[in-house]
Amino acid sequence: MTLYDIAIIGGGPAGYTAAERASSNGLKTILFEKNALGGVCLNEGCIPTKTLLYSAKTLDNIKNSAKYGISVEGEASFDLPKIIARKQKTVRKLVAGIKQKLAAHDVTVIIGEAVIDGEDGERNILITCNGETITAAKVLLCAGSETIVPPIKGLADSGYWTSKEALDNKELPESLVIIGGGVIGMEFASFFNSLGVRVDVIEMLPEILGAMDKELSAMLRAEYTKKGINFHLDTKVVEIRGKEVIIEKDGGQSAIPASRILLSTGRRPVTANLSTDKLGVELFRNGVKVDGQMRTSHPNVYACGDITGYSLLAHTAVREGEVAVNNILGKADSMSYKAIPGVVYTNPEIAGAGQTEEELAAKGISYSVLKLPMAYSGRFVAENEMGNGVCKLIISEDEKVIGCHMLGNPASELVVIAGIAIEKEYTVDEFRTIVFPHPTVGEILHETLFA
Repeated sequence: MTLYDIAIIGGGPAGYTAAERASSNGLKTILFEKNALGGVCLNEGCIPTKTLLYSAKTLDNIKNSAKYGISVEGEASFDLPKIIARKQKTVRKLVAGIKQKLAAHDVTVIIGEAVIDGEDGERNILITCNGETITAAKVLLCAGSETIVPPIKGLADSGYWTSKEALDNKELPESLVIIGGGVIGMEFASFFNSLGVRVDVIEMLPEILGAMDKELSAMLRAEYTKKGINFHLDTKVVEIRGKEVIIEKDGGQSAIPASRILLSTGRRPVTANLSTDKLGVELFRNGVKVDGQMRTSHPNVYACGDITGYSLLAHTAVREGEVAVNNILGKADSMSYKAIPGVVYTNPEIAGAGQTEEELAAKGISYSVLKLPMAYSGRFVAENEMGNGVCKLIISEDEKVIGCHMLGNPASELVVIAGIAIEKEYTVDEFRTIVFPHPTVGEILHETLFA
């Protein structure tokens, strides 16, 4: 029976990153993936949605080209099957890249569902997959997450989509009702709205986008209301009845017609079928409990990514995988969640890192806000005709930058700059000394520091 230094269960961002780092540092590494390398992120999440959204953004730009003195003859059109085909080509290319990288680092890759069988006499961990058993000195759990399907009456018979089905659809629905106004829901709302589909978004909370900055979330919602999306906030779905979604608000019920329903009510960690109970691995809420070094309650088992149920983001998972491997290698490292960026790839984009006003207010912590319209950036004005946005910096009582929230393109690329300042605990004065190239949209951060 082959003994590996580390066995990794799950080939998503946490898993394939950890496998590469472990093997390149001399650990004999095996990686198990039950579906496809890249996990949900690459195959039915981050990458395919961004591919579709870029096609939609390109279409939006063409439709608005007259603002920039560009004339396009005829009406802008699109070919949905070609958009989907491009998405599939992009995914295949990136999956192939991961395979090549793992092969180059001599990682053994097994496609199949891995199950933990317990320990041998030396406290090595036994794992069975495809009828074969291996032993490993350390195990890293990276099994990811799955879509939450709420118990809505009639939902099971409605032919609803999750993100997986929506990403492969080659025919546009006449109307789309999205249940859930979080990040995934809003990105699909943006895509289908750009392609001319009537979209309704139903959200149980008072505002879309969950834990993101509420002021900017409301501004984004206002932008998409102008574009024709109907939002139903503080609203509960009580039943799916034929081609209608029955909603309840303020004690009254009404119906929304829907030729298609997209379920976007969140995700939960995948812990079933792993048999982690055979090792006494402790769970917390719905996920695997870990410490700052990504160790579980078992000394030889680590966990990273969505399976912990803490930060269900691919970039968080990548860093967690690095932290876990470093600690397995004996290198001191710990995970910091102080400045994890969150991004919604709508058009315009919204992004944030660090603390929000809502979080600080709930904790009773004093803070101040520096805020400017994105129009204070010359580059933004040059490239976003009639566009608007906001850059908001949250400042602590001791003048440190502890939060940044931005609405406007390209917020996804800019938020990391503020994230570095937050992680490194820059004061306002220290951040002001950073020189930004001119003209760039990123200069808005510098301008906001003097607001």
